[in-house]
Amino acid sequence: MPDATKSDPPPPDRRTVDDPLRLTIDYPDRPLDRVSTLLRIVWIIPIGVVLASIGGQEVAGSPLLTVPIILMIVFRRKYPRWWFDFGVELARFETRIFSYLALMSDRYPSTDDPQYVHLDVDYPDVERDLNRWLPLVKWLLAIPHYVVLVLLGVGAVGAVVIAWFSVLFTGRYPRPLFDFVEGVFRWVLRVQAYAFLLVTDRYPPFRLG
Repeated sequence: MPDATKSDPPPPDRRTVDDPLRLTIDYPDRPLDRVSTLLRIVWIIPIGVVLASIGGQEVAGSPLLTVPIILMIVFRRKYPRWWFDFGVELARFETRIFSYLALMSDRYPSTDDPQYVHLDVDYPDVERDLNRWLPLVKWLLAIPHYVVLVLLGVGAVGAVVIAWFSVLFTGRYPRPLFDFVEGVFRWVLRVQAYAFLLVTDRYPPFRLG
């Protein structure tokens, strides 16, 4: 007879298995500042200089930071936690800046406060979760995503232009456009997590959500 005092173990958390990277951006359900929206391309310059000065675009595949990860995984089967944390924090910083540039908030991007951007990435167990040789070809396997993202990027720019006029005249960012731009950011980050941050072997899904 089974022991009534024991309960079945909880089901595994599939969220981290199926979605190693999660991004949400708070929708500004309020009037946005029209002046900062009008001059956003100028307002962004100081924080853009800060981003460029620390390497910028790391999650977009800078060899300076991606190649060492490849070497550590291939030859040592290690992904140092401090290196992972730096990459994730830089990805969060970049996302705050680009979402601000995309008019998704009128709060100036912070260098450390999460603010309106919520980006979480699961730290991998290299020996269990990552194939040691796959990092050598992930950038190549992601080519179909690059093609799709070029097209989505054009659409996102068009959406931001429309949103710019909308904010100037109404103070509001149309929710469907906001969700689309957020989805493009999410797609980009998933591809970067797979091909350049190398935190997962799970091929990125072709979806915005």
